[in-house]
Amino acid sequence: MKISITKEALLGPLQAVNNVVERRQTLPVLSNLLMLAENGQLVLTGTDMEVEVVAQIDAAIESEGAVTVPARKLLDIVKALPTGAQCDLTLSGEKFLVRSGRSRFSLLTIPARDFPALTASEGDELKLTLPARTLLWLIDATQFAMAHQDVRYYLNGLLLHLKDGGVNAVTTDGHRLALAFVELEHDGEEGAQFILPRKGVQEMRRLLADREGDVTLELGSNQVRLDVAHQTLTSKLIDGNFPEYERVVPVASKFSASGDRVTLRDGLHRAAVLSNEKFRGVRATFEDGVLKAVAHNPDHEEAEEEIPVEFAGGPVEIGFNVGYLLDVLNVIPAEEVTFLFTDGDSSCLITPSGDDSTRYVVMPMRL
Repeated sequence: MKISITKEALLGPLQAVNNVVERRQTLPVLSNLLMLAENGQLVLTGTDMEVEVVAQIDAAIESEGAVTVPARKLLDIVKALPTGAQCDLTLSGEKFLVRSGRSRFSLLTIPARDFPALTASEGDELKLTLPARTLLWLIDATQFAMAHQDVRYYLNGLLLHLKDGGVNAVTTDGHRLALAFVELEHDGEEGAQFILPRKGVQEMRRLLADREGDVTLELGSNQVRLDVAHQTLTSKLIDGNFPEYERVVPVASKFSASGDRVTLRDGLHRAAVLSNEKFRGVRATFEDGVLKAVAHNPDHEEAEEEIPVEFAGGPVEIGFNVGYLLDVLNVIPAEEVTFLFTDGDSSCLITPSGDDSTRYVVMPMRL
């Protein structure tokens, strides 16, 4: 196995593959990446047995072969090489040699046959073709509300739900919910659901960043696969039943308050400075033309902000985790947002004003 390639051609794909390789592994081979040289291409593969990334690179292949090498060490070596450096990669016995200029590196290898591969998806696959920017928007609009290491494992991911001639992307951690909808033609079964794990979603977002054109998302019974340019992401799906999220989204409300998104975000951010660091509680009082946000902390310090909003009636007082509100206001791109609620004990629905393609539900908290 002998390959010649430039630093710039190798570095990007090498970083993409390294993103899924965990630093600490129970199996030594999982700290390695698989290198396959054949037919004028160098194919790099990294996996943690849950998520797999494959990157293909055009390279000058003098002799073909396959081997696994330490992923992080190879990345650090390539990063440290000067701009424009030419890399000669050679397999010599059990050692993998990297030569560039006057630099020489020798890495220990593990045979390619020991490298694990994700099993193929069972059953028919559903293919969704959509613009890369649309898929990225679905992720960005919802991923912040995913649970993290929750014992309810089905909450530690993002739901794709085929519904009403399109796709709902939904996340929830039990305290808040994010929902984004896009119209999309598909031949899948109406009501079909797929739960993508947190790490798979995060790596998918990396691959989609700055991409143009359409991408293909293939969903099977136990796997999802995304093809982007010369890189392929494969991830296991979460096997579980996602909560009936539509029952959580309010369909009717008694009060409505609208305001400038940036003004609301900045005002709540200032109030949050003196909130309890653990619970982040803020008391929001909606009155005629104003939202009064008051925060306290255990040191008996207090912050108060009066934020202009369009609101008539009340007053209505609701306690919120201000971090949840700020997360929503940070992802909504619209200039104006609307809060819909019934009373101080009911959940609050937040949407871009005049647009229900994204909906956010925040549960109240007792202060």
